[in-house]
Amino acid sequence: TPAQRSRPLSLAAVWNFPRTSEHHLPLQIGETVHILQASEGWYRGYSLRNRAAQGIFPASLIHLKGAMIERRGAEESVVPAEMPMVQEITTTLREWATIWKQLYVAGQTERYRQVKRMMCELMERRSQLLSGTLPKDELLQLKKEVTGKIDYGNKILALDLVVRDEEENILDPDRTSVISLFQAHRRAAQTVTQRIQEETSPQQSALGHSTRLAASPSHSLYLCVRNFVCNIGEEAQLLMALYDPGQQRLISENYVIRWASTGVPQDIELLNNLRAIFTDLGSKDLKRERLFLVCQIIRVGRMDLRETYSRKLSTGLRRPFGISVMDITDITKGKCESDEDKQYFIPVHLAAADNDFLHNMIRKAVEGKDINHKGQGFWVSLKMLWGDLSQVRKDHPHLVDRSTVVARKLGYPEVIMPGKRGRDVRNDIYLTLVQGEFDKGNKKTQKNVEVTVCVCDESGSVVQNVIYHGAGDKPVSEYRSVVYYQQRHQRWMETVKVAVPIEDVHKTHLRFTFRHRSSSDSKDKSERVFSMAFVKLMQADGTTLRDGEHDLVLYKGDSRRLEDAGAYLSLPSMRNLAEPKLLSSSSFRVSGTTSGLTMSARDSFQISTLVCSTKLTQNVNLLGLLKWRAKPSLLAGNLQKLMNVDGGEVIKFLQDTLDALFSIMMEHSDTDVYDTLVFDALVFIVGLVADRKFQHFNAVLEAYIRQHFSATLAYKKLLSVLTRYVDQASRGEPCEPLTRTFKALEYIFKFIVRSRHLFAQLYEGKETAEFQCSLQRFFLSLNQLMKSPLEGPTLLAQVR
Repeated sequence: TPAQRSRPLSLAAVWNFPRTSEHHLPLQIGETVHILQASEGWYRGYSLRNRAAQGIFPASLIHLKGAMIERRGAEESVVPAEMPMVQEITTTLREWATIWKQLYVAGQTERYRQVKRMMCELMERRSQLLSGTLPKDELLQLKKEVTGKIDYGNKILALDLVVRDEEENILDPDRTSVISLFQAHRRAAQTVTQRIQEETSPQQSALGHSTRLAASPSHSLYLCVRNFVCNIGEEAQLLMALYDPGQQRLISENYVIRWASTGVPQDIELLNNLRAIFTDLGSKDLKRERLFLVCQIIRVGRMDLRETYSRKLSTGLRRPFGISVMDITDITKGKCESDEDKQYFIPVHLAAADNDFLHNMIRKAVEGKDINHKGQGFWVSLKMLWGDLSQVRKDHPHLVDRSTVVARKLGYPEVIMPGKRGRDVRNDIYLTLVQGEFDKGNKKTQKNVEVTVCVCDESGSVVQNVIYHGAGDKPVSEYRSVVYYQQRHQRWMETVKVAVPIEDVHKTHLRFTFRHRSSSDSKDKSERVFSMAFVKLMQADGTTLRDGEHDLVLYKGDSRRLEDAGAYLSLPSMRNLAEPKLLSSSSFRVSGTTSGLTMSARDSFQISTLVCSTKLTQNVNLLGLLKWRAKPSLLAGNLQKLMNVDGGEVIKFLQDTLDALFSIMMEHSDTDVYDTLVFDALVFIVGLVADRKFQHFNAVLEAYIRQHFSATLAYKKLLSVLTRYVDQASRGEPCEPLTRTFKALEYIFKFIVRSRHLFAQLYEGKETAEFQCSLQRFFLSLNQLMKSPLEGPTLLAQVR
C-alpha cells in the first residue's frame, strides 16, 4: 500500500521504543518527533534531537499534536501549534528533570525537594493553561506567575536566564534590537534577585502564607481516597466528613461512598476516582484548635454478622461497624506540606460491641489511643486549596473537575456572592437525629429501634427524592437510621440534608416513624410502627424552623393513623418545656381531638436542625420587609424594625434586602412617604458592610451595584434625602442619622451614579440639567455646613 504523505505533525512519545531494526527510530518518553509519512499504524519521521536520523515507529506509542510550518526566506521550520507558554513549561520540565535526578544522587536533599515542589507547581499551571477556560486578564496573570517560577528555578540551578516581552513571551533575538534585549535582561535579573531574597527570608515566607490566608475569605480541602482495605463481609456505606472535637460535632456534609462486599466501590466507574472537595471553609474554621477528618463505616445487611443463613434473616439493616479518624489540623493551618501525591494511612477502629454508638467512638478515637488495626484502613491524599469553588476549579482543573464531589460546610461561607447564575443560591435544611429514649413496652428486652425519616406534604403524601445521605449520593424518598442492638437510650447523631423546593417549603413537614427491627425475617415483617413524631418546616408566622435542638412529641396509635396527616397535623409537634413530664402512665390521650392518637410520656426524641438558605429567613422582622407587598400597611414599621435585625441575618440576604428597598422606592416614586425610611435602611446596610466582621462583603456590594442594581429613579430620592440631612445640620437642628450617612457616603454616591447612568441609558440622556442642579444643591449645602459657626456636637466634631 503506498504511504500517504502529509504535512509535518508534532508528536510526543508516551513510551520508550528501542531500536530492533535498522529502519527503526529509537524514542524515549517525552521526546518530540515530526511525522513525514503515515501508513497502517506506523509513522516515518525524525526526532528533534537529531534531525538527520530518520526512521519508522509505531503510531500507538506517541501522542499526536498539531504543528505549523514557519518559513523565513528559504528556511523552513516546524513549530508546535500549542501555546508557547505550554511549550516552554514542557521544555523546562524536561531540562529540570535531568538535574533533579542528579541532585538526588548527589544527596542534596533540600534542593532536591525544592526542585520537586517547583516542578509540581509548573505541572499544575500547565494543566490550567491547557484547560483553555481562563479569561485574558487571568491568563496574563498566570503567565507572569509561571515565568517567575521558571526564571527563579533556572537561576538556582545555574541555567541560562530567559528574557521576555511584556506579555511574558520569549524574545526572539533575530527580531529584537540589542538595546531591547539588554533592558529585558536587566529587568529579568532584578526580578529573580528579588524573588530569591523573598524565598530566603523565613519571615517573608511565613508572611506570604498568612497573606494568602487573609486574602481569600474561602478555603477548600481536597480529598482523594486511594484505597480502602477492610474485611467487612457485606455492603457498606462510608461517610467521610470534617469534625471539630472541641464542639464534638461535624462541620461539613458527609462525603458518601457506597462500598460493595467485593472490596470495590459499588459504582465501578468510581474506582481510582474517589475524589471530594470540602468547600466554604472560612478563616475561623482554619483557626479551630483542632480539626479531624472522620469516617463512619456502616454495614448494610444482617443484624449480626455471626449469624448464619440457616434460618431466613432480615437484611438491609444499617448497622455500626467502625470509624476512622485523622488529625488534619497541621494540613489546614499550612504547618505541614500539603501534596495531592502524598498518601496518609488512617486505621479503622472496629465497633467492639453492639451498643458502641459511632459518635461516641469518634469522641474516644480523637483522644489518640493506638489500636491494633491489622492493616485495615484508608489510604488518602489531602491538599489545601485557596479560594471558593469557582476559583479552585480554575486554579486546579486536574484535581477538581465535574466528577469531583462537592461537600459543603454545615453553615454559610463567610461571603455569599450574588450571581446571575444562582451559584450561591442555597436552600438546604440539615437534619440531625440526636437521641431518643424508648421504653421496652411488652417486650422482654429493649427494642432495636430504627427511625425512618420522610418529607410529607399537607395530605401526608411522601415528597419524592428530597433527602440526601450526603454529597456524592443520589437523593432518596426516605432515610433509615442505624440500628443499635437492644438499647433503651439511643444516640444516633446522624445528619442528612433535606432539599425541598423553595416554593413547597410552606406546605411540607418532616415525619419520623419508629419501628422495632428483628433479626428474624418473619418476625421483622410482622413488626409495625409503634410511634411517630413530626415537625413543620415553616412556622405559622412564615419563618422557617429555627436552628438548634427540638424536643419532639411522640405519638402512639394505630399504624395507619400514625401516617394520616389529617390526624396529627393539628396536634402539637414539640414538647413545652414548662410542662412536667408525666410518669404515672406510659401515654395519655390528646384532649379535644378525635385523632385517635395518644401522646407518649415515657418515650422521648430529640432532633437538631440547621437552615442554610439564602431565600428563607428565620427572622420575622426581615421576613416582613422581604414580603412587604403582602401587608403594605405594615411597611413603615417593617422598615424601622430592619435596624433591629441581627447583622449576620441581613448580610445573608443582602441582595434580596437591597432589591426590596429599591422596589419600595421605585413603586412609590410619586410620593416621598418612605424615602427617608428607605434611605436610613440603606445607610444601615452599608454600615454593616463597613463592619470588620463583614468586610469581605464589600466585594458583594460592589458586584450588586455593577450587575444587579436597576432602580433608574433612585438617584433623585437618594440625593433629595441626603441634601435635606445636610441642610438640617447646617441650620443647627439635631440630625442624628448624619454621622452614619457620611460614613456610608461612598456607597450612597455609587448608587446615585449607577442609577443616573441607567436612567440616562434608558431615556437617552434626559434630565441631565436637573441632575446637575441636584448635585450642585447638595455641594452648596455641604459648603454651608463646613462654614457653619455653630458650636456643640456638630458633624465635624462627631467624625473627627
